[in-house]
Amino acid sequence: MAAYILRRLLLMIPTLLGIMAVSFVVIQFAPGGPVEQVIAGLQGQGGGAADRLGGGGDDMAAQSGDTSGYRGAQGLDPEFIKRLEEQFGFDKPPLTRFGEMIWNYARFDFGTSFFSNATVIDLIKQKLPVSISLGLWITLLSYVISIPLGIRKALKEGSRFDTWTSAVIIVAYAIPGFLFAVLLIVLFAGGSFFDWFPLRGLTSDNWAQLSWPARIADYFWHLTLPLIALSLSAFATTTLLTKNSFLDEIRKQYVTTARAKGLTERRVLYGHVFRNAMLIIVAGFPGAFISAFFAGSLLIETIFSLDGLGLLSFESIYKRDYPVVFATLYIFSLIGLLTTLISDLTYTWIDPRIDFERREV
Repeated sequence: MAAYILRRLLLMIPTLLGIMAVSFVVIQFAPGGPVEQVIAGLQGQGGGAADRLGGGGDDMAAQSGDTSGYRGAQGLDPEFIKRLEEQFGFDKPPLTRFGEMIWNYARFDFGTSFFSNATVIDLIKQKLPVSISLGLWITLLSYVISIPLGIRKALKEGSRFDTWTSAVIIVAYAIPGFLFAVLLIVLFAGGSFFDWFPLRGLTSDNWAQLSWPARIADYFWHLTLPLIALSLSAFATTTLLTKNSFLDEIRKQYVTTARAKGLTERRVLYGHVFRNAMLIIVAGFPGAFISAFFAGSLLIETIFSLDGLGLLSFESIYKRDYPVVFATLYIFSLIGLLTTLISDLTYTWIDPRIDFERREV
């Protein structure tokens, strides 16, 4: 197993390099980079933005042609454009910039945001509470609802219960989460009917002054509507996967043999079927959590004013804030690869019969 883990860890290096290289080519050379973003802001804001970036009004107003190659740079001093390129690191060849970025990321040095005057790590730390809250509770709710429901549907296959629950699951899965979020706001967050739940943030403004029980209540009070909106379709896949997994196991020969030996249905189900059927469900928990953690709905965060990693990634891409874009991509990719490895190891922990050492990697 140690050799398998080592091989998987070593394979992560070229995988990460490939992800970062492709993303660098696609994003770095896309139009509307940070220099163009600053130029566009200067054209509309005047000298204030130039002073913030180290240039004065005289520098910008110098009447020279557009010799920089940047769209909208007409009338700006080439020296000012050059200082912008140096500030953003574009005075170096692309290959040099990529090499420096990878070397820094290998040491977990992610640099500073172009536009927020904060380190990338600090920005991520600020957004983590929201993403952790949404990812953790959505995953737990999904499993708490899906597993018992999936088992029940497997035992009652073809019954009215199985039919109408399947209909509810399909309808819930088809409803867009953001649309349901708007409906929840209209109904319960001061829209047109009731004003029972807050509409902004993860906690109240006076959260620090509350007692611990009141803090916990306030925290879940703010999370109620976002979790309902996100969980509407979150449990559909896991429920059907649990049902199908149990049906596959129930139809196997060892279940028939166990019943023939006189074992009770409860003993057959929870003593034999449950462990084998739950293998794929439990082993997929790390991946499900990471997926919910990093793939939280941007629209849900926006609708409920939750400033999480999804919103951070979107805004950094929109602003061409490359340090944040590439750092979050690197971190998410690394955690995704590690989670895949953890999921494989979870399989072997649940079922020792699985041996990845005998498989070719």
